[in-house]
Amino acid sequence: MLCLFPLTYTVQEMSMRLGAVTHEGFSRLARRRYGKFWGYYHISTLAFENLLTLITEFIGMTAGLVLLGIPMWLSDLLCLAFVASFVVFTGYFTKERIALFIALLDVVYLVIAGMTHPSMSAIGHAFIAWNVPHALRAGVLWFVIATIGNAIAPWMIFFQGSGTIDKGVGSKELRLGRIDTAVGLILQVVIAAAIIVIGASLFGHMQNASSAGPSDIINGLHHTVGRWGATLFGIGLFDAGFLASITVSLSSSWSIAELFGWSKSLNDKIKEAPKFYAVYIGSLVLAALAILIPNLPLNFISIVTQVVGGILMAPLLIFLVLMTSDKKLMGAYKTKLFGRIWGWSMVALLIGLTVATFWQTFTSL
Repeated sequence: MLCLFPLTYTVQEMSMRLGAVTHEGFSRLARRRYGKFWGYYHISTLAFENLLTLITEFIGMTAGLVLLGIPMWLSDLLCLAFVASFVVFTGYFTKERIALFIALLDVVYLVIAGMTHPSMSAIGHAFIAWNVPHALRAGVLWFVIATIGNAIAPWMIFFQGSGTIDKGVGSKELRLGRIDTAVGLILQVVIAAAIIVIGASLFGHMQNASSAGPSDIINGLHHTVGRWGATLFGIGLFDAGFLASITVSLSSSWSIAELFGWSKSLNDKIKEAPKFYAVYIGSLVLAALAILIPNLPLNFISIVTQVVGGILMAPLLIFLVLMTSDKKLMGAYKTKLFGRIWGWSMVALLIGLTVATFWQTFTSL
């Protein structure tokens, strides 16, 4: 997770810089420069991946409410209503501050990690003696590419670029944009580390932990951090799913609206950008309906979603590196030589992991 910081920063910085300099979103640029096929390809794969991602977010959001005794269908409806209500607020900066407030609530994970009374020496030893347990070695590539797919999901490129444009960030604000991106990623890594510590505290307190869902994990935390800690974890799951649902849905709305030339600003009211908000709410409704399907393999979907995200990132990164390295498009803000080498190294890494994952999957059948 710590090693993914430079990878994630590179992708977000390139996307932010591309939007700030060109004032065009990724999907529109891809269509204009490389043809309609690639424009529609990126949008269709984004919509598919985003729908899967939204399903996983609704899984997490509803878990805490279900444990409070609220029926699954009502929990699902409440989560949908909460996330959809985001659109009623007026203005980009109002919505941005609401999202930032929601993000700040993730501090509960740090509190819960502290409640587990982690051993600093054990954590330090884990860095030195890290290894893959024998029982997990057969599927380790799945988890590696899933972790990468979670850290640099496709929606991130579209959201970062379109959000930069909507906010009005220009090339003169690139320094502040880079600081903003770096701070966000540092916080992401800290929260992820806290969640890993929380998960480690469940060792020996749960059966079949690898197949446990959100509800099982919350129940397991009752034994390690007590009722309040488990409740806080449920709140954290809801909060994280809430924020992710907003950003993932907005990435679809911005990208599709831009490709087709629709109004697409968060400064617009619903009646001023009906198609933009229709995509936002429509994607949420589909995800909310999906988790009500009986016997849906929710854990499997959660892992597969991240694996698909990692696989789909390779072609997106190719176009991102190409466009940010183009002097005609970026001018003085094009990616420097070292950045291009690093960017193509990331592409090679993702392609290699994708090929290895397919090879391991099909040879084990």
